[in-house]
Amino acid sequence: MKRFFLITAEIWFISLFGIVLNAQNVNEKREIVLDSMNRLPEKSLQKETQVSIDTVQKPVYMPNPSKIVWMGAVVPGWGQILNKKYWKLPIVYGGLLGCYYAYSWNASRYNSYHTAYLDIIDSDPTTNSFLDILPAGYTLESIGGTGRYTTILKSGQDQFRRQRDLSVIVSVAFYALTLVDAFVDAQLYGFDISPDLSLEIKPIYLKDNITTSGGLGMQCRFKLK
Repeated sequence: MKRFFLITAEIWFISLFGIVLNAQNVNEKREIVLDSMNRLPEKSLQKETQVSIDTVQKPVYMPNPSKIVWMGAVVPGWGQILNKKYWKLPIVYGGLLGCYYAYSWNASRYNSYHTAYLDIIDSDPTTNSFLDILPAGYTLESIGGTGRYTTILKSGQDQFRRQRDLSVIVSVAFYALTLVDAFVDAQLYGFDISPDLSLEIKPIYLKDNITTSGGLGMQCRFKLK
């Protein structure tokens, strides 16, 4: 009988120990699952919050056309800078520099011919600036005398005055063109050209129904891929 009780007690102790171990494993697994469930929403929320912050902190740049024109009128080329068209700056400044050179050269020549013309037609013998612009190796007698030279100076004066005035007109027109270019770039800054748009060019035969003759030509057609 005593042996029976010992065997029963051993079986009960082993069963109880197994139940405790099983419950402990179940609790550990439950804690792992709960911890995973608590962390996943937090990570997703952090990711969504980070995406929202990045979206707010990186706005899309869109230039203001009116501001572009005013800034370009004050500072040459500033409109192209605001439009981020930096490759156009050499064209803008090169064109303006060329216009300035044309104006300054024609204005200088006009002033020289104008002063020489006034000196040659006055009666003061000390005013002889007209001799300074004579070509090297030439004299008044070799070019036809004073009368002939007076006509040359008058013609040169009028010619350089016209070229000087034309340089001013061209300079103003070119400056206005830079403003128009900056305004158009600002208007089309966000315009997206679809990559699906393609141009197809192919030769065709053109037939004249009246004369029953024909000829070869080219056909251009835009299409979507």
